[in-house]
Amino acid sequence: MRIGLIGAGAVGQSVGALLAASGWCNELFVASGSQASARGLVTDLEDLTQVTGAPMRVTVTTPQAMGACDAIVLSPRAPFTNRAPRDVRMAGLIANAPLIVHLARQLTHYTGVAVMVTNPVDVLARLFAERSGCQRVVGIGAATDTARYHLTLARHLRVPVKAVRGHVIGEHGDAAVICASTTTVHGEPVTVPVQQVRDELAARPRRISDGIGRTRLGPAGAALDALTHSLGIADGMTEVSVRQETGVWLGMPVHYTDGTPALCPPPLDDSESAQLDAATKKLHTAYTRLTEEI
Repeated sequence: MRIGLIGAGAVGQSVGALLAASGWCNELFVASGSQASARGLVTDLEDLTQVTGAPMRVTVTTPQAMGACDAIVLSPRAPFTNRAPRDVRMAGLIANAPLIVHLARQLTHYTGVAVMVTNPVDVLARLFAERSGCQRVVGIGAATDTARYHLTLARHLRVPVKAVRGHVIGEHGDAAVICASTTTVHGEPVTVPVQQVRDELAARPRRISDGIGRTRLGPAGAALDALTHSLGIADGMTEVSVRQETGVWLGMPVHYTDGTPALCPPPLDDSESAQLDAATKKLHTAYTRLTEEI
């Protein structure tokens, strides 16, 4: 497997380390807005592979040279300060969109899997797909939200995390939909303290950023999970942002078999359906306004 990694920041560094440990990534090609950062990450990863004996070769390259990669992880971030008190991920749209448009031009008609990490991930996954013509674009975010949901609910109910089954879908952001009506614990329906869960989902990334500067390991794990399933390395269900019939990219459960996706939207009650409609409208409006500006 040959993987391209664009962006050598916090998430890119973590993705590189996880790929080195995966055992299935044979070659990793790294590109960044700064050649110095790309070379630095490659050098650090070379040290890692030598110390651990990981069978992964690491090379500095350019996005244009990644056409033969089986998958590309897109995690660039524009240099801007995000001071938004709410809709924090959406606040990066105007700053990050030009980077994604530029990469889409460099990767026109790319035929591998493109995993979008840069926020707002749902809008930028759509932007990259429509500007590049790539047919296999997924965004991460819903997997992280769902993992945080399971962890939060398990702690609230004092049960093992593995006992919790349920999804967070829609936008990776303030318009996320907690699928409380179909959530189970030990296979049984449960009353979900939705507002308490929502507050914790919002607090966790802030807590991480306040403590270590930026979220990195969770998103990197979600990127690796998306790669593992979409490349056919493992079968099973995961949550990724993918194109809906409306043309909007939304986080949804997707079951992969040998790398072939099957969308598995969970049943929703009336309130959850209304929330998903609102998320769809919000993301479509954001995309429309963005394309008018750029």
